[in-house]
Amino acid sequence: MQDVTQQGHVEITINDGLASIEFFHPMSNSLPGKLLAKLAQSITDASENNDVKVILLKSSGERAFCAGASFDELASIEDLETGKVFFSGFANVINAMRKCPKFIIGRIQGKAVGGGVGLASSVDYCFATKHAAVKLSELAVGIGPFVVGPAVERKLGLSGMSELAINATEWRSADWAESRGLYNHTFETIEEMDSSISQLVDRLKKSNPEAMTMLKKVFWQGTENWDELLAERAAMSGKLVLSDFTKNAISAFKKK
Repeated sequence: MQDVTQQGHVEITINDGLASIEFFHPMSNSLPGKLLAKLAQSITDASENNDVKVILLKSSGERAFCAGASFDELASIEDLETGKVFFSGFANVINAMRKCPKFIIGRIQGKAVGGGVGLASSVDYCFATKHAAVKLSELAVGIGPFVVGPAVERKLGLSGMSELAINATEWRSADWAESRGLYNHTFETIEEMDSSISQLVDRLKKSNPEAMTMLKKVFWQGTENWDELLAERAAMSGKLVLSDFTKNAISAFKKK
């Protein structure tokens, strides 16, 4: 029987100035450590490619954008160092997006949970469908959205981030996410969303690359300490996941 954490893929396609980075995993596009590492590297590779003008981040399928980190890997953590490495997965992807000198467009076609909300918060411009509800479920399994918190707070403000973090079992609609600035546009269908993405990408490919790079730095001003901050946050989660409370919460969640 194949280990489910070894399944899935990250693929990058470069065509006419657009780098499309797509990830997939059969468990609702949840991301094991190996896929997170490949996703971070793919973003860095596109950042350094002179043929790339704009980056599009997306996932396969229709109703799930990203279910966060791999729950199977989470449940298997037995020591602090493994926990820190596990929770650093999304930290590395967020920091790769933060440091990327090119605009990253997000395509959120379905639900986003935990780290998935962190990804949506870390793109520079975000499109979504009406099915793209969001939830930060970490507190429900005994931890907290510490690693993705700074990215989510940067987009939603402290009020919006804390609402998601505290009410950890309730979905917030795509309209809620758009009204608070996480999504720039929401659409009834994937086809309508993709059409608008193509229009924006075409305009951006004709824009001044130097101006876009300078704007990107302006947008992310004040986040220069995130390498250290997100590492500290990963350690916080890594410590919590070893507690009896969290182990029991994870066990109960797996039995549902």
